[in-house]
Order: sequence, then C-alpha cells, then structure tokens
Amino acid sequence: MNKLMSRLASATAFWATLVSTGAALAQAPDYPNRPITFLVPFAAGSATDQIARAIAHSVTTQTRQPVIVDNRGGASGLIAAQEAARAAGDGYTVLITTNTTQTANPHLFKKLPYDPEKDFRPVTGLGRGGQVLVVRADAPYRTVADLVARARAEPGRLSFGAGNSSSRVAGKLFKQLSRTDILYVPYKSNPNAITDLLGGQIDSMVVDTITGLPHIESGKLRALGVSTTRRLARLAGTPTIDEAGVKGYDIGYWFAAYLPAAASPAVVEKLRALLIDATRSPQAKSFFDATGTEAWTTTPQELAQFQAQDSRKWGGVIRAAGIQPE
Repeated sequence: MNKLMSRLASATAFWATLVSTGAALAQAPDYPNRPITFLVPFAAGSATDQIARAIAHSVTTQTRQPVIVDNRGGASGLIAAQEAARAAGDGYTVLITTNTTQTANPHLFKKLPYDPEKDFRPVTGLGRGGQVLVVRADAPYRTVADLVARARAEPGRLSFGAGNSSSRVAGKLFKQLSRTDILYVPYKSNPNAITDLLGGQIDSMVVDTITGLPHIESGKLRALGVSTTRRLARLAGTPTIDEAGVKGYDIGYWFAAYLPAAASPAVVEKLRALLIDATRSPQAKSFFDATGTEAWTTTPQELAQFQAQDSRKWGGVIRAAGIQPE
C-alpha cells in the first residue's frame, strides 16, 4: 500500500508540474519578441564569456532575436551582478554568471550591492568543471612538489594571480593546504592575469580550464595539477593537486543563468527551455568538448538548492583559507 501511495504521489506531482509549466508557457507566448542582453561579470575571452557566446548563438537561432553579450568585468563580478539585480524582470536582461558572484562573494565581502538569493530568480545551470594550477613553460617547476618546495624555501617571494573569486579562493586554498606563503596579486579578469603570467610578472595561478587549456596546449604554460579530485580527459597526464601531495585539495566552478527577482514564472520557464536547448547545440557541445566542461542543467528549484549548498561549502573553504572579508 505504501509503495502504491508513493507512486500515486509521484505521478500526481509529475502531472502537476507538467500542467503548471504548460500554463506558464502559455502566459508568455510572445517572449522573446526583441533583443535579449546576456550580462557577463567578466571580460571578453573569460570562461563565462565563452559559454555565454556559445549559448547566445543558439538562442538567436531558436528565436530569431539578437542576443547581445555585454561584458561588465571588474570588482569580482559585483558590477554586472548589481546591474542585473536592478534590471527589469521582463526576461530581456539575463545574468550569465558563476559561483563567483552567487556563492563565493558573500563570504569575501562584508557588504554586497546585491543579494545573491533575494535579488534573483534562478533559471538553470549551464555547465561545470575544474581548474588547473599553471606556471610558465620555461619556469623551473615541473611538478606541484617543485613549486611547494621553492615557496617554502623562499616565503613571500613567489606570487599567484587571480581575476575572479574562484581563482582567488583556489590559490588561497593551495597556500593553506600546502603550508606555503605565496603572494596574491588581484586582476580584473583571468585573461589579464594570464597575460602577466606569460610576461613573467607573476609566477603561477589556478585558472579555469577554459582560459588555461589553449595556453597549455600551445606550450606556453605548464599544467602542474588539476583542482578537482578527478583527472581531466584533455590533461590525462596531469595529476590532481591532491594526488600530487596537497591532500584534501578539491575545488571547481559552475555556470548558471539568473533573471531579476521580479521576473514571472512564465518568463523563467520560457527562458529555461531556450537555454536547455542551447546547451545541446553544436556550438555549446564544441565549447564543452574543447574546455573539459560538462553540460549541467537544472530546474530553478534545483539550482536554488545547489546554490545554497555550494555557498555553505565556499564559506567553509574561505574561512579555512584564512581569507578575511573585504
């Protein structure tokens, strides 16, 4: 009897969701009927910019409406997130963002100009992946152990750059778990940090695979370790940082789409359907394959729950790394 009741409850919930979604879509038959803007919190060429442009191409193809990718880099994503939070909730301003603005920044800043939960309506996840610890190809460090040994021998002499909160926290966590003193150098965006790494102004960084892989595969940068506990297919010969001796090291990134809190459920559902189709497009698949990122879509409720859990995780990592809110 209990199994029967459980099945009936599941079936009822399924049909209720289906009817609700259908009703919501019926309430937004003309959306979109003009250009959509994707607000991106980081500079052109960054990981978030690349996935936004892949998704935008597909949405334009589906709707025959232009999708404008508007890069508002700087201040760890605060500028774009604040602008998106204040935008009209009509579905024409979409924040394409990452864990930086939604789950890391609340623990890195004493006061934010936006509320990551109250000011937004989650739409769907888009993708997730790992980062990689890199140095210049001509650097004397061939392994994580080499870098750690040098950092311990000369405290405060080596540096790492970061252009977003994910890279910053990843670098700080590396310092904390490897028991080293490596100087943190902030940048507006990761591509800017890469430029200085290649030019010799900084010694290392933990960067998203999207930004780092082209430079690794061209031979300009050397990958020392992967940030997650699973190796990347594109870097099969590179151990995880945990494997390489910094035990317990595990940190990644994710992308998702949000609308301002005033957006209606109808518009959220219509946009979500467009974005999920976009993650299956040839452009998105090419992006995922080329960057070692996996497609990841959710319901709005699942994204909200995931965001809350991830925020607690990042809070713990940030406190353990000894980072004081600014």
